[in-house]
Amino acid sequence: MNQPVNIHQKKFEIKKPWTPIEVAKLNDQIVRLALFEGEYPLHKHEEDELFFVVKGSFILQRKGFPDLLLNEGDMFVVEKGIEHRPVSPMKSYVLMFEPQSLNSKGD
Repeated sequence: MNQPVNIHQKKFEIKKPWTPIEVAKLNDQIVRLALFEGEYPLHKHEEDELFFVVKGSFILQRKGFPDLLLNEGDMFVVEKGIEHRPVSPMKSYVLMFEPQSLNSKGD
């Protein structure tokens, strides 16, 4: 990639909720943009995962921890091994920074 990426334009490439698109790669990481709407299944990863809310807000549920409300501009890292799921009653666009080994469906 040798051109800037406009995240707000990339939103139009997303066809349905919970189907992230790749927007960039760096080192062994991948940056994906997803539309969050509704509930995603509870899951965990063997690597950390970073969420950055571009537009909207969502609730991050983590097993054994209080729910977190993440609003536009908020960022949060879910540490590896923690069961979690995003819940979004509204359409929200979220960047996820993940290891390339994580599959493209976010689980």
